[in-house]
Amino acid sequence: MKPKILIVDDEPDICRALEFLLTREGYDVNTACSGENAIAKMEKTTFDVVLTDLKMGSVDGMAVIEKAKEINPGTAVIMMTAFASIESAVDAMKKGATDYIVKPFLNEEIKLTVRRLLEQKKLITENIALKQQISQRMTYRELAANSDSMLKILETLEKIIPTKSNIILLGESGTGKGLIAEMIHTNSPRRDKPFISINCSAIPEGLLESELFGYKKGAFTGAVSDKLGLITLAHQGTLFLDEIGDMPINLQAKLLKVLETGEVYPLGDTKHKIVDIRIISATNVDIEARVKEGKFREDLYWRLNVIEIKIPPLRERKDDIEILTKHFIEKFSKEHNKNIQGIDRKALSHFMDYSWPGNVRELGNVVERAIVLAEGNYLTPADLPEKIRNIEHHIESSTLKANINGYEKNLLLKMYEDHNKNKEETAKALGIDLATLYRKFKKYGIEE
Repeated sequence: MKPKILIVDDEPDICRALEFLLTREGYDVNTACSGENAIAKMEKTTFDVVLTDLKMGSVDGMAVIEKAKEINPGTAVIMMTAFASIESAVDAMKKGATDYIVKPFLNEEIKLTVRRLLEQKKLITENIALKQQISQRMTYRELAANSDSMLKILETLEKIIPTKSNIILLGESGTGKGLIAEMIHTNSPRRDKPFISINCSAIPEGLLESELFGYKKGAFTGAVSDKLGLITLAHQGTLFLDEIGDMPINLQAKLLKVLETGEVYPLGDTKHKIVDIRIISATNVDIEARVKEGKFREDLYWRLNVIEIKIPPLRERKDDIEILTKHFIEKFSKEHNKNIQGIDRKALSHFMDYSWPGNVRELGNVVERAIVLAEGNYLTPADLPEKIRNIEHHIESSTLKANINGYEKNLLLKMYEDHNKNKEETAKALGIDLATLYRKFKKYGIEE
């Protein structure tokens, strides 16, 4: 697709000359004889580059620059002016202009400037796309899932990741709350801004306040210089407050004020700092019980709990154990330079019967330990800790589950074929909704 260029000038001869010049360069060129006409065109069509004169009628070049960046921040804008001055160039750059050219200009100068800006734009776009792909590959693999409960969570995440809404993650220690928080950030529009994380239960109350809000030089003994707080450092990014349920009540009031006003007051400072942050909080305690007991502010709870995600413990989603084990084997084999191909069925049955009180974190630790100790190419019961190895396992129940899963997969395939691969009709015939059908297709690897 040809790059789209808009030329804005109240002199028709200039428009025609530039249109002829840039069309010969292979661009799709539009012209506008006034600022009003340019804005109307920009509202209907997305342009890669806008070349605008500075001095025009009631809607001048500065207004065109401002509107172009408002409509599409990715548009490169070149200001053209016969009234060259440092002031006009600086003002144009402040409004969002990418470059400026002084009239009378050389044709080669125009061609080179446009070509350079289009190449820069292409590199930026490719870089953003590559970052997105890398972050998605990394984070989604870390959240390998096969269970209906986790697949539903991943579906929910896809909907909320692009938004600005605050999120609270609920679940036992080790279920992956921190990992999910990072995944949300690295796939969100804030991915290029800071991701700041702090554990509210791991830091003493006095220190937690100065870490979060920062302080002014001389605010207390030992404050020998200004310190930016983590809230300020997270500006335009994401602040992850782990174990939010343990935050002291007096700090809850200060955090609530930040959420209500967007203003942060460092300790000992009378001047505030403006912040734009998305807060993801997490806790392994019953936070609603804390609210009822008066240990957690209800108004803050509802500010944080715009979106609530409950992450089930690993013992309640055993369908995820095998896929997570495979992921950890691949990960830790590379880290420890071992050639581990997989895990044998007997060792895996021990995993299936263990209750995993430490959840996914414990599973990862057990797999890493086994890989370090393993002498063969497959993990066996001999490589596992004694507490897992000595658990009485139930082959019958595992076999029954495998048979049930096999029956369900075959039924799905048959019904799908019977209904000419029409998903809506298949879901209706099975008595399930379409979202459940998609999850089951994903679980069993059924090609759509």
